[in-house]
Amino acid sequence: MISGAGAMWKALPVVQRRMIALLLAAIGLANIAQPFPDLAPLQHGPTIALILAAPWLLRRWPLSNSAVGCIWLFLLLHTLGARWIYSYVPYDDWARAISGHDISSLFGATRNGYDRLVHFAFGALLTLPIAEVVRRHMPSRWSLAFAFAAIGLGSALYEIFEWLLTMIAAGDMADYYNGQQGDMWDAQKDMAMAQIGATLALSALLRRGG
Repeated sequence: MISGAGAMWKALPVVQRRMIALLLAAIGLANIAQPFPDLAPLQHGPTIALILAAPWLLRRWPLSNSAVGCIWLFLLLHTLGARWIYSYVPYDDWARAISGHDISSLFGATRNGYDRLVHFAFGALLTLPIAEVVRRHMPSRWSLAFAFAAIGLGSALYEIFEWLLTMIAAGDMADYYNGQQGDMWDAQKDMAMAQIGATLALSALLRRGG
């Protein structure tokens, strides 16, 4: 079994192997002096599982380097957010250190918006990989329509998962994980951001000919 996994790993394009290795390194760095150790497994566990399954998945459903790069970038954004459980990503501190101004004041934001960025990236970056997978079974234009719909379905299922988590998780774990930050319309806004990202990705793919 180990030799089979090694063969699948070696069969991947070198660029894709490097991206997977860099993502694994990023997860390791994100857990140095982890500020939220109790939630780290819940945040990073699915990404590690995906990395372990990646050689088999990419053999079963091969993707272009561009598509894998989109997934890689999305998971890097997620890994950064996961370190600070999204609600506490200190981007304002970083912005002040660089420019002397914070991003929240610039946009009049009253909450940490990093989670919105990642929901937007979910739609913007995963539309191409989904379309590539289903293009083997349907015409190009239909594969793009399927990808757009799949982003909406994936967003809705994730929000349902967060709702279920609030029903079974102990203490404040669900609130910390969900990152609602007191916004009663958080789920709807997250799904809207994902669809906006998918719309822009769809427009770009149609412009270049699918």
